[in-house]
Amino acid sequence: MIQDQRGLSRKAILDAIRSAGRIARIDVAQATGISQATVTTVTAEMLRDGLIEEIAAPASDRGTKRGRPRVDLAIRGQAHLVAGVKVAHDTLSIALMDFAGELIGEYETPLSASVLSSADMAGELRTALKAALDKYAMPYSRLSGVGIGLAGFIDASRGFVHWSPSLTERNIPLQDIISEKIEVPVFIDNDANLVAVAEQYFGRGTEHTDFIVVTIESGVGMGIVLNGQLYRGDRGCGAEFGHTKVQLDGAMCRCGQRGCLEAYVADYAIEREAAISAPHIEENDRRVATVLQAAKDGDEAALKIVNRAGRMFAMGLANLVNVFDPQLIILAGERMQFDHLFEESVFEDVRRQVVHVDLPPPEIVTHKWGDLMWAKGAAAYAIDQVAERSLREIGENAG
Repeated sequence: MIQDQRGLSRKAILDAIRSAGRIARIDVAQATGISQATVTTVTAEMLRDGLIEEIAAPASDRGTKRGRPRVDLAIRGQAHLVAGVKVAHDTLSIALMDFAGELIGEYETPLSASVLSSADMAGELRTALKAALDKYAMPYSRLSGVGIGLAGFIDASRGFVHWSPSLTERNIPLQDIISEKIEVPVFIDNDANLVAVAEQYFGRGTEHTDFIVVTIESGVGMGIVLNGQLYRGDRGCGAEFGHTKVQLDGAMCRCGQRGCLEAYVADYAIEREAAISAPHIEENDRRVATVLQAAKDGDEAALKIVNRAGRMFAMGLANLVNVFDPQLIILAGERMQFDHLFEESVFEDVRRQVVHVDLPPPEIVTHKWGDLMWAKGAAAYAIDQVAERSLREIGENAG
């Protein structure tokens, strides 16, 4: 992370240009509070290194004044190519993006298994990245960085995975292992964190400085943005909403502990409870959908399973509101087609359980995202990390 004052100024200036899309130098100074002289010097460095470019201001902005036409600054998309990867239960989804955040292409391929060794995952990632680039006739050598999102307890600062349901091993330096294999800088984070990044860049979070994303996939995750910054916790293991406890000595969670929220609302929890409490419901590849349909049809055992999941989820959301009091809560994920957790009765339970003041509670919205959008969040994370590396190099050259 950039620490020196000049480095922080470079990051603030680049962020201002990215946020605006196109912006004049004088407006960069006003937006950042950095002197016009420093803005001029820093942007000259960025222009020299090809991170940004000058573009003529729109004709409507030029007016009739004489003299030199106004020139705006913009991120130079061709400066870098990055890939974002979403590691799902049985697939890899890849988004190729330029440095300006424009989506260039997408690619999806099945995984050979839902749980892999780190070495096997690295190999499958390299094969998938090569295929994705080949699809768009782009050389592998153009890749500047790869962002990877996967479920689990991950220290993003060092790319260290304490545990992931996608891996056979625990406590591994996955970032180093994959980077060595694919020969490109790699940046790893929890997939729910990267959904929050995607919401911040492309989605409902663009107009909010404080919001929470809750993801519902094969598990339950969370990403927290506070004052415009992603919050990860001291060990990089914060925001594990799915592993907050809702029942003392309760159901077994796949993380190895008991009573986690995920152990009651995730798809594997629904399937497990159905096998015990509703064995008469047909077991098939779409067991969750079958149970939910049975509940809608009035099956008493299925209703009990679904209602308990909704109550547990409402309890968890109410706790989030009481602890963080965010501006917005976004519910996102692959399982959004299953609406049992998003019914009005669940939200009414949340409203009953939050601390009441003479103001409305935070807005709760749903955002149906596929795996490609998760991959776009991973690509946005890679853009940020590649930008920091590029800015450090500018600083070293300037020093």
